Amino acid sequence: MTLRTGLAAFFTAATLVAAPASAQTYPERAVEFIVPWSPGGGSDTLMRLVANNVAPFLGADMPVINMPGVGGTVGLREASRRAADGYTISQVHEGLLVATETGITELAWDDFDPIALMTASPQYLVAGPSENYSNFEEFVTYAQANPGEISIGVTLGGVPHLHAAMIEQAFDLQLNYVGYEGTGERVRAMVGGNLDVAIGDISSSKQFVDNGDLVFLAVGSLERVADTPDVPTFAELGQELDLSVTRGIVMPKGAPQEIRDTLEAALEALSQDLTYIEQTNNAGADVSFRGQDAYTTYLGNLDATVKSLSAVLAP
Repeated sequence: MTLRTGLAAFFTAATLVAAPASAQTYPERAVEFIVPWSPGGGSDTLMRLVANNVAPFLGADMPVINMPGVGGTVGLREASRRAADGYTISQVHEGLLVATETGITELAWDDFDPIALMTASPQYLVAGPSENYSNFEEFVTYAQANPGEISIGVTLGGVPHLHAAMIEQAFDLQLNYVGYEGTGERVRAMVGGNLDVAIGDISSSKQFVDNGDLVFLAVGSLERVADTPDVPTFAELGQELDLSVTRGIVMPKGAPQEIRDTLEAALEALSQDLTYIEQTNNAGADVSFRGQDAYTTYLGNLDATVKSLSAVLAP
């Protein structure tokens, strides 16, 4: 009995010591990064910049594994099934919340532990030439007086659709939604005179704005963008709208807090690295770090907005 008691006490003590030790020594091997999008796209490009630059701050490599499919939900499903040990992470943006609300996936953002929001790509309300409006105030006045007349290009059931619905709700408008697969198609349709306005970004639209073919009516960032200093934010125009495609890091739910804190600290340090910032800016996005608490709050607030617009977003 004495031997058994001694061994039991030994193994109990060893277990108590070993559990926090794994968290304290994290990471002991590479952290796999499941990017749920195809190589070469915006998410893949920006998340590879994270993976390629984080090792000095994390102390481990971060190999990227692309798992595209069904609007990013295939890779996220795989990530959700992985062990919550800190050695698998993935990436989400606003599209997951829309996909959840429209029934594309049963996964929800809170099936994961949000670690850090890393980048934001402000979205613009872009307009083609029109005799009826040349700025946002004139656009609102005309749209309110002519409900359903103005066509707006979006990706139906996607993030652009969400952003258009948020503008519509905030300014009491009724717009005519027209679906396009990508931003490039929407921009070309406006330049060709086949579409009135669209949700776009600076990388796809600025050259046409500079040429006088299009005009930026408003930007969805919290502050004016340095590359478009004359374009007002929606907040300046009367509504606190945050219309950005944000990309953040999540873990399978249930990882030890110490591990989550370690990864968060590494990502925060990376967000202050000048080389990483420059690379991200060159890829058309801003570094916009928010830690676990702030990122969780952001996703929760956005989820409430998406739910309030469910009827508009329904396919």
